Amino acid sequence: MGLPYEASETDMRNYSALRSERFPLAAVDLGRLDPRYRRQEVKYETTEPAGTIIVDTPARYLYLVSGNGRAVRYGIEVGREGFGWSGSATIARKAEWPKWTPPAEMVARDPRTVPYANGMPGGPENPLGARALYLYQGGRDTLYRIHGGGRPGSLGKATSSGCIRLLDHDVIDLFSRVPIGTRTVVLPDPLLSHAPEKASNSPV
Repeated sequence: MGLPYEASETDMRNYSALRSERFPLAAVDLGRLDPRYRRQEVKYETTEPAGTIIVDTPARYLYLVSGNGRAVRYGIEVGREGFGWSGSATIARKAEWPKWTPPAEMVARDPRTVPYANGMPGGPENPLGARALYLYQGGRDTLYRIHGGGRPGSLGKATSSGCIRLLDHDVIDLFSRVPIGTRTVVLPDPLLSHAPEKASNSPV
């Protein structure tokens, strides 16, 4: 049974069933989705230009800068302690219902990933969810992703393996707004360990 959160007409539109997806998505249970983490336009002052993605790791928000002191804000999950990462990167690849291939290091430490050592096809059980945006630095893959697969009750928490996870409905919306080459800034969280050399621990 859902928590007693109310929903606006905009919320109901944003999170309605997406039946045209390759794997249709049911409507999000807004009774369980904290209004703080629902997609919304907000005031946001930054020196970054319009079109930049800013991941505010400590606050558990992702902002897509609109300009003129405004941004579209999304609730996120972030990497749990030991798998956090921060820095600037560029979206070099985008994928719909992406394949997920765990790195060898992940397979070695997590036996649950062994069956997928050669890749898990895209679909509802895939940890990357409905969309993935792939972050590169200097032309090299960081192995960190902005992707779907989030759950209403997990937004605002540090739960994923180093990546930035949104609700599928939200990552589909973000995916449609940002092109290849989008600058992405991930702000550090002092409560998480930020070690880019551990990027191989992340889903790809």
